[in-house]
Amino acid sequence: KRTRNGDRYAHVNGPSAKEYETYIKLIEAKRRVENMSARIHNLTVGWLPGFEKKPYKSKVLPINHAKLIDDLIYLHGHEVLVDGYFNGDPHPGNVLLLGVEEGKPQLGLIDYGQVKNLTKQERLHMCEIIIALANDDKEKIVNLMKEAGFKSKTMNEDVIYKYAKVSYDEDNDELTEGKHIQMFMEDLQARDAIDKLPDQYIMVGRASVMLRGFAHALRQSRSIAQAWKPIAERVLQQERTKSEIL
Repeated sequence: KRTRNGDRYAHVNGPSAKEYETYIKLIEAKRRVENMSARIHNLTVGWLPGFEKKPYKSKVLPINHAKLIDDLIYLHGHEVLVDGYFNGDPHPGNVLLLGVEEGKPQLGLIDYGQVKNLTKQERLHMCEIIIALANDDKEKIVNLMKEAGFKSKTMNEDVIYKYAKVSYDEDNDELTEGKHIQMFMEDLQARDAIDKLPDQYIMVGRASVMLRGFAHALRQSRSIAQAWKPIAERVLQQERTKSEIL
C-alpha cells in the first residue's frame, strides 16, 4: 500500500515533503537560538572595548524539493484537466523560485509561448485516461487511447499500453526495460510504428515527460497519473453533477 505518491521510488528518492519540513523547522530553530545568543552578546559584552559584535544569520532556509515537485505537478494537472489550457514546455528554466530570501518560497511559472488547449470533450477524455493509468487498467487504457485517435501500423495493444504509460504516467527501469526513456520510445516505434495521435494529446505527454525529468533530477520521482487522479475524479464528478441538474 502506498501512503504517498512516489513511494514506489523510495529506493531512489530523496526526503519526503514532511521530512523536508521537519528538517527545515530544525534549521530555523537553530538559527533563532544562535541569533538570540548573538543579540544577548551584542547588547551586553558586545559594547565593551575589545569585544566584537556577533553577526546575525539570515533567514535563508533549505528548499523543500518534494513539495516543490508536488506543487508543480499539481499546478500543471489543474491546467490540463480543469482549465483546458496548459504550458506545453514546462522545463526547469520556465520555473522560478520566488521569496526565498524572505523565507516564503513560491513558484513562479513563466514563458507560456507554447500554450495548448483542450476542448471540453478532450479534457474529460484525458481525465478518463489518467484514472485508467492510475488504476493500471490495461484494457481500458488501450480502448481510451484508441478513442483519443491513436493509430499505429498493427495497433499492437502492448505497445499502445506502454506508450500511454510512458507518455502520461511514469518511467522507471521496470517499465522501460532498463532503457533511457527516449531509447524506449524509439523501440516502441520500431515494434509498431505510430501513424497518428492528435497534437494536443502529444503535448500533454510532452508536459508529463518534462515534469518527470525535473522530478528525477531532484530525486523526487513521481507517477503523474497518481498525482492527477484526484483532480480527474473531481472534474468528472462535477460534470456528472451538472448533467443530473440539467
